[in-house]
Formats: sequence, C-alpha cells, structure tokens
Amino acid sequence: MLLFAAFKVITARNTVHAALYLVLAFFQAAAVWILLKAEFLAITLVLVYVGAVMVLFLFVVMMLDINTDSVRKGFWKHFPLAGTVGAIIALEMSYVLMGGFHEPPKVTSVPGEIAAQVSNTKELGKMLYSEYLYPLEVAAVILLVAMIAAIALTLRQRKDSKYINPADQVRVKRADRVSLVKMKPVVAAPAALASAEEKQP
Repeated sequence: MLLFAAFKVITARNTVHAALYLVLAFFQAAAVWILLKAEFLAITLVLVYVGAVMVLFLFVVMMLDINTDSVRKGFWKHFPLAGTVGAIIALEMSYVLMGGFHEPPKVTSVPGEIAAQVSNTKELGKMLYSEYLYPLEVAAVILLVAMIAAIALTLRQRKDSKYINPADQVRVKRADRVSLVKMKPVVAAPAALASAEEKQP
C-alpha cells in the first residue's frame, strides 16, 4: 500500500488526488513504524505531517488553482535523470532486502528485559518534561512567535479588500443603520407618462 500510494503521488493528474495519496502514504509509513515498535514516531508522523503539513498543502493547492498542464511540460525532459535515480534507489533496496535482516543477539541481562517492557513514548515524555523542560518551552515560544508573525504578515490592508472594523460595528447605533423617510401614500403620475399612455391605442 505504501509503494502504491507513493507511485500514485507522482502519477496522479489531479494535484488534490496526489496530496490525498500522499496522506495515505504517510498513514502506511506510520503503520510500519508501529510494527517496528516505534509508536512515538508513528504518532508524530500522523500528527505533524498528516494533521498539519498535508492540510496546509491541500489548502494551498485548492487556493492557488495550479495549472497542471504547464507543470507537466518538463516531465519528459527530466524523466531520464529521475528514472536513473529511481533505478539506483530500487537496486539499493533490493540489495538490502535480498541480504535479509539479521536479528541482534538477545540480551539476557535484567536491564535489557526491563527496557523491553517499558514504553519508549512514556520514557521520552518523562525526559522531555523533566530534564529538557526549559528547551521545550523555549521552542514552544519560538514557534508561537513564528505563527503570530506569519498571521500578522498576511493581514496587510489592501485597497480592494472590503474590510470593516469590528469596533465600528459594535459602536454603531440604530439611527446610523436605518433612516425612516416619510412618503405620501399616493404619488401622482408625471404628466409625460400620462400623455404617453393616452397616445397608445
């Protein structure tokens, strides 16, 4: 499933479909991490890439409305180089898979058995929130400042934007919104309109 999703990412004609296939590839990679007993990496892959990065990609693709025909013009031009790199990667993977995986020798000591029974996510959480608490908080503050700066940069006032100040909306009064105009219940027709109606047969 991972190889199929990765193949469809580069062959899908629709960019939205390619992004969705990339989401499927990330989920399959997370499943591989879980099979390797690295659940923290699997959860991080799903939360960071699927939950944040891919959502950002989908928003950008849908908002930009990229013309795929212009993007695919140079496909055959770069195909030989891409095919060569793909063949080298395939040969390396086949060499590793044909050689087989050898299990490390089993450790019968007591610390090894205790380490095998402890969840690495729990131990990593303890280390992050005890020994590395201050670096974690500094990193969180830096990311928060970066996020606020990105939002502030996108909130530039443009001349063609129909922006209304919320403070002005709150302070508005009823007299500013609706004005009552007194009108006569019956309005006489203009003389020109009346003469035009008389001329009609």
